[in-house]
Amino acid sequence: MSNLVTRPAHDSGTTCVTFSRDGTHAYTGGQDCIVRIWKMNEGVDQEPATASEADQPITAVASSENGWLSGSEDAVVRQYIKNLPELTGHVWDANGVAIRSLAVDPEGKRVAIASENFDVKVIDLEDIKISTPLKGHVGSVRRVTWHPSSPLLTSSGADGKIIVWNMSTEQPQIETTIEGVIPAIGDAAFVKAISLLHCRLTTLTTARWFGIRPANTSMWLPELMKPPEIVTVSRSDWSRSSAFSDKDISGPITALALSVNGVYLASASRSKVHIWSTQTRRVIASQQATPGATITHLEFSPKDNLLAWTDTEGGFSRWHKAVPDTFPDPVRRSIATTATATVTGRPKTTLFDDIAEATTRAPHDEDVEVEAGFGDVDDDWIIDDLGGALQDAPESVRKSDGFVKEMVSITKAQPPFQPGSTPMENRKRYLAYNMLGVIEATDQDTHQIINVEFFDRSARKSYHFNDNFKYGLGYLGERGAVFACLPENSHPAQVLYKPYGTWTNQGEWTYVLKRPGSAVLGVAAGGTRPTNSLRNSNDPDLQGWGNVVVATSEGDLTFLSGTGRERRMIALGGDFVSMVAGPEWVFVVHRAGATTIDGSQNLSYSIINFEDFSVKQRDMLPVPKGHTLKWIGLTDQGAPAMYDSAGWVHILTKFRIPHHASWARVMDANLLERRQGKDESYWPVGITESNFMCLILKGQQEHPGFPRPLIQELPLRIPFRREEPKEELIERELLLIQIAQDSLDDELTTDDILQRERAMDKEFIVLIQAACKSDNVPRAIELTKLLHSVASFDSAMKIADFYHLVGLREKIGLLKADREENEDRLIAARNKRRRWLKPDPPLREVQANPNGYGANGRGDLLSDVRPPPAIERPRLARVTAPVVETTRYSSVAPSQMDEMDSPASTSYGEAKRKRNDVEEFESSFPTPPPPKNKVNPFARKPGREVRNPFARKVEESGKTIQKSESFFDKVGAAESEAGTLSKRPLAKEKGIVRQTTLFGMGPPRPKEKEKKSKAKKSDTAAAPDETENSQVTDGDVMMSDTASVVAAPETQEPHEALDSQDTNWVETQPDESLEETQPDDM
Repeated sequence: MSNLVTRPAHDSGTTCVTFSRDGTHAYTGGQDCIVRIWKMNEGVDQEPATASEADQPITAVASSENGWLSGSEDAVVRQYIKNLPELTGHVWDANGVAIRSLAVDPEGKRVAIASENFDVKVIDLEDIKISTPLKGHVGSVRRVTWHPSSPLLTSSGADGKIIVWNMSTEQPQIETTIEGVIPAIGDAAFVKAISLLHCRLTTLTTARWFGIRPANTSMWLPELMKPPEIVTVSRSDWSRSSAFSDKDISGPITALALSVNGVYLASASRSKVHIWSTQTRRVIASQQATPGATITHLEFSPKDNLLAWTDTEGGFSRWHKAVPDTFPDPVRRSIATTATATVTGRPKTTLFDDIAEATTRAPHDEDVEVEAGFGDVDDDWIIDDLGGALQDAPESVRKSDGFVKEMVSITKAQPPFQPGSTPMENRKRYLAYNMLGVIEATDQDTHQIINVEFFDRSARKSYHFNDNFKYGLGYLGERGAVFACLPENSHPAQVLYKPYGTWTNQGEWTYVLKRPGSAVLGVAAGGTRPTNSLRNSNDPDLQGWGNVVVATSEGDLTFLSGTGRERRMIALGGDFVSMVAGPEWVFVVHRAGATTIDGSQNLSYSIINFEDFSVKQRDMLPVPKGHTLKWIGLTDQGAPAMYDSAGWVHILTKFRIPHHASWARVMDANLLERRQGKDESYWPVGITESNFMCLILKGQQEHPGFPRPLIQELPLRIPFRREEPKEELIERELLLIQIAQDSLDDELTTDDILQRERAMDKEFIVLIQAACKSDNVPRAIELTKLLHSVASFDSAMKIADFYHLVGLREKIGLLKADREENEDRLIAARNKRRRWLKPDPPLREVQANPNGYGANGRGDLLSDVRPPPAIERPRLARVTAPVVETTRYSSVAPSQMDEMDSPASTSYGEAKRKRNDVEEFESSFPTPPPPKNKVNPFARKPGREVRNPFARKVEESGKTIQKSESFFDKVGAAESEAGTLSKRPLAKEKGIVRQTTLFGMGPPRPKEKEKKSKAKKSDTAAAPDETENSQVTDGDVMMSDTASVVAAPETQEPHEALDSQDTNWVETQPDESLEETQPDDM
């Protein structure tokens, strides 16, 4: 292929190859006793540099931070300058025995040497005089390999033993000896290739298929068998755990290599190179090498997608882009590498974490140097000196190739996982395990057998089928089961949904992710519980086949109907972690940002409705710092629940009410009585009302195996700090009743809730009795308020009577009366639910700022130097001309000449408009209102003749005006004139008081004779005729009206005068039309 470049490098025979730590050069050695140095940025025509100091064939090469080393059959280990053929000296001489293997530790400070001797030599490269022999083999040692980040060293020998050495102490100790995995061979046999794997979950999430436990060390060993097989050895018990095999691969496996991030494993067999996915244990790419040549050494580039090897023909081959572009990069970490299910490890470490550390440790980067004395310190520790704790260290350094190298020990992000799934172990695994049933997958090399079994077989029928796609994800829903597989070669990732009750394949459908490299991270299937059995498809159930949700590596949640119809794609806005589906919604856990340095996973959750895709709840997940999420699921009441590595169980309450949900802690697995003195853990399956359904794991077991263990019931106990079993029971029951009530719609209650409440009241009565016995009246009143039934109050009062607590009995009676008088508590609870479920009103639109502060009316206030906008304040307007009020509320009355010359007074319409303007202004200004313009009922009307009652008549114009300095003389003159006009002589009796009121009514007079009274009546008969002519229309009161009253005979009684002038009083009242114009405060 065009990506393969092969160049003759050495003579025929055994050859070796290795890369420099920075990946810019490669070193090859062979039978010609020469080491060639190749530049990776140059093509096939380059002329490599050579180092020819060896006298015998080169058998091993290794690289360090500052140079490179070679070992040969002449028993000498030589050291050279980095990327140059310049010899700096001899590291060790094996005294005539051939060197077989070299391995430099990750810090580049020590080199392990394997030779034909039975011992392994470990030499300090900074001081070659310091050497440590490792004794344990009884045959020649063939291969040595260092742990990528921890001080562990493995060695394999011709005696068939694999010894793991603990190099953390001054005197190395044997960690374990593994026998029976590789056969014992003679010196003439072909040297087996052994490669150590010690990875962590955060980088190699795909390798969780192997079920390697935290801090596990696994060896990848080619076995001499037919067909060939690659086996893994688990560190937990140092036994064989799983195997790699493919029917299309034949011949002995001669070389192995592991990618930097541990996602891929390369093997060589029969002149052909194969790349395996450590997730699926399947071959993803193959490359034909030189025909007839045996590949003796394989090596992945530490920086690029490049695989190099040498063969027995002396050729050096480079395979560029060995991993297809549709798969995750072999160097960098990718979210696609976390696409399958997993069970995370214990908090101390996680699966396959060490290769992630090894790829980011300082020895792999030129720009960072490890200080002396800290080479053996694990990256899980932050090195600090005095005062360093007060300084913020940089989180990362961005390299030129885009790879981020961690400088501090940040929290490893938890990868996606499928609830209830396990890794592959002994060719079997669980894809799903919940309260409905299990999905088991059995590996058959070329395919899998999927077995779906239900616990309640009366409602659903179990089935199995052959899986040619090797599905790695599964989920059991109420209406169907959903499966998903990873992309492989040209085959994209796809989802399979199989509804229950369909005997044929007509009901199932597939959903393909067509974009190259897209992977499925999680699946879930939701739906309502069936009302009838789903064993037959003819049952009359109209609920459909539910809903399916697919989380992809493209950062979205895809919603599909039960028939495969695409409904919605919602952007998740963070890293997907896990999800579980309920009848009406899906509960999704994601990471919106990054993890924190103090150990927090920073996980959030969202509840998304199936019907309208609205987010009902959104909040943080209560995972403690330093711990991870182990499981999420649903209770039998449909409430979301979670279990973390700290052993805490939480249930989400009031999740149906927007913005009211909260996590209630209902259990601490560390406080269980059965766990005392036992080394066991728990694998959650589900939660019922009062039990935690789980599988018991013994010792260091992290996930259940086969045969399938039985589900155990552990009682839920709220971990209160006070040991009060009765109170804990009551609070737990109240919590369950509250969850049940939240699920109600318009129903007031159910029979089950009523039965629970009656049982709760009995418990409350017992606690009230205990409170009364201890004379704790406040506690008794508090418990009485919690009673549900009104009849229970009578029992509480009887208890108060028994203990002679009269005051308590009266208070309980008051509480009972208050409960009876107020609204029923069930109706009040329903109304509260309705208020909470009422949608929020739409947001009020804010008008744009007319003063040009921006579209949102705010703008940048700090950079705005313009003067503030003017605010109109009518009350504070400057007075430009004096204005004189002409209303009756004015303190300055207009003169008579002004009235004659001024225009007509304000009309009714103007008065109405002015009043409205004033009222509008007053309503918008909170200060007290000023005096308002009023209509003067005595003002003259426009268009009418003004008559002065004091003016002289025309016929009397010839008379002279009498002038008097006395006010009473003027009044007397006016009265005499009025009497003349009425042709009635004024009474001139002594003793008459001249001072009268405005309407001419004087003080009471003494009674006169009967004849005078008759004369008075005759005079008053003519008075109305004359006063009618002097009346002013529209209710204006003129002074002429008073004359008729003043001119009454002196002999008339006051009450008679009032009776006679009754018509004049009616006419002088203000007109009703004018009253309407008066302000409201008149």
